[in-house]
Amino acid sequence: MRSAATILLAFTAQWQDLEHLLPPPQSECVVIDSALDPSKPNYSNKKPTLYRERHGWCPYSERVWLALEHSNVPYDTIRIDNTGPGQKPPYFSGQTPQMRWPEGKTQGESMDLVREVNDRFNGDLYPSVDVSITVDKFRNIFPSKSRPSSRAAFLFGWSGEPLWRSEFERVLSETDALLGSTATNGPFFCGKSFTAADIAWAPFLERYAAQLPCLHAGLNPRDATKYPHLNKWFTAMETVPAYACRVQGNPSSWRKVLTMAGYGNGGVPPDVIDRMDDFDAEESRPQSEEERVMEQKLWDEYRSTRPWLALTPAAEAGKTLLNNRQAIVKDTLKRAASLEGKGIPLDEENLDRVMRALATILIYGTSADGKYNELEHASAEAASVNGVHEFARFLDERMCVPRDMSSMSAAAIKRLAALA
Repeated sequence: MRSAATILLAFTAQWQDLEHLLPPPQSECVVIDSALDPSKPNYSNKKPTLYRERHGWCPYSERVWLALEHSNVPYDTIRIDNTGPGQKPPYFSGQTPQMRWPEGKTQGESMDLVREVNDRFNGDLYPSVDVSITVDKFRNIFPSKSRPSSRAAFLFGWSGEPLWRSEFERVLSETDALLGSTATNGPFFCGKSFTAADIAWAPFLERYAAQLPCLHAGLNPRDATKYPHLNKWFTAMETVPAYACRVQGNPSSWRKVLTMAGYGNGGVPPDVIDRMDDFDAEESRPQSEEERVMEQKLWDEYRSTRPWLALTPAAEAGKTLLNNRQAIVKDTLKRAASLEGKGIPLDEENLDRVMRALATILIYGTSADGKYNELEHASAEAASVNGVHEFARFLDERMCVPRDMSSMSAAAIKRLAALA
């Protein structure tokens, strides 16, 4: 990797200039999108292969993904279109998640897989029998009469209408009480340490925190007055590197799910657009210095065993743009008619320039991010390119997190989008 200080730029940055500032790509683990490549893969006889839902919507897939990331296990991934109109590949049957182990055995059921990951790789997710007991309590507390949906789990009844507010309040109160029973030992479900119990609950509570305020005004799972232990748990989860730096989705992605017909809501999405806009504004605010330092500390810890990651979450977002630039250009131009008049160039040459400018800002940084200050001038020049912030807004609207990138990296794009 060439030193950033050896490159002189106004805004003449080319993709190869950006590549020199980034670590080499990961070569050890494979990620296959089976909707784009349905051919049968060459399975590893050394690493497990995780079949997970393609878009990152499935909370059960998230459980297993988080266990693998927390355990720092090398694994391959095959993304399966399990909810949309696309076809599953011919070599796959059943539901996600599933794991194909190196010896050829295939296994399903999310918490069975979390246990197997822990046992095979000498993990720390089951330090006591209390963990399994707490995992089992999930079924008793979360709604039992909701319409099944991996995209909108435990949100809608069979009529397609959201569950009653009182039912959600019961779930939140009982969850808060369960956390309160171990609160003297720490903020997690089993005390001071992150365990499989947190893995069992996290994907669902994460979605509830984003979605419930849109379904029922004022219903906030992170309300420190009504649900003090739950609030502390959310804060504690954001200090778990594998969760915060990769697996956690972002609230705006979970809220977008509510506007999609036919996935739990019986084909009629609830009227939540106004509330969504209010929450999106909060997500787009600039980071405080304290928040930036804390985020970078987590990122450094997560990256310490993953040398293919960029130095900052924002730079990782820039790397994602660089690696996927051809597909992004194609996707943007396909939507040219709807983008007329929105400040985004709709010819390939100038669209590529805007993408390079956005990647430059993300990778080189700004005076506020404290990382690549010697290239602050190049970043400032890139910020003056017409359409760069409008393009960030388009990407923010199109992104699905955590499918496309981590919530930390996506937040860097969202903050730039707010400048459009």
